[in-house]
Amino acid sequence: MREEEQEDLELHRRVSGRDRAAFDEIYRRYGGPAYGVALRVTAQELIAQEVVQEAFLALWRAPEAFDPTRGAFRSFFLALVHHRAVDAVRREERLRQRTERASNLEPVLGEDPAEDVVQDAYLGVLRKEVREALASLPTDQRKVLELAYFGGKTQVVIAGELGIPIGTVKTRTLAAMRKLRVALAREDGS
Repeated sequence: MREEEQEDLELHRRVSGRDRAAFDEIYRRYGGPAYGVALRVTAQELIAQEVVQEAFLALWRAPEAFDPTRGAFRSFFLALVHHRAVDAVRREERLRQRTERASNLEPVLGEDPAEDVVQDAYLGVLRKEVREALASLPTDQRKVLELAYFGGKTQVVIAGELGIPIGTVKTRTLAAMRKLRVALAREDGS
C-alpha cells in the first residue's frame, strides 16, 4: 500500500471519530480533484461546487460508507463525486424539461392526462404488494431491510444497532431480497 493511501486511511479513521482537522486535510487533498471531476461532468461551475459540497457533507455525515477492503479512499471519494455530479445533471435536465412543458401551454401531442391517473393507481397497487411481501418476511430479515431502505442506514450501522456481525446483516439482506423477488414475481404473475 502506498504511503498516500495509508495516510488517507488514517485521516478517514480520524474523520470517523469526528476529527475536524482530519476532515480539513481530506478537503485540502481532494477538494481540487473533486471539483475537477464535478466540473467535467456538469460543465457548470455552480453546480460543480454544489456537488463537491454535497460529497464532502456526505463523507462527514456517514464516513462508514467507505470500506477500505473495496479499494483506495481516493477512488471511493472521486467515484462518489462523479455519481453525485451525474445525478445533478439528470436533475437539472428534468427541471429544464418540466420548465419547458410548463411554459408551453398547448397540449403536447401524445400526452394523455389519463396515463397519470393509471400510473398513480398502478403505483398504489404495487406499494400494497410490496408491503404485503415485506410483512411475509421473517422478523429478523424484515428488520434489516427496514433499517436499510426506510431508515437509510448502512450495513455497518445496522450491525451495530442490532448487535450482530456485519456478515449476518449481509446474509439476512440477501435472503430477504431473494424472498421478496419470489413473492413479488408470484403476485405479478411472472
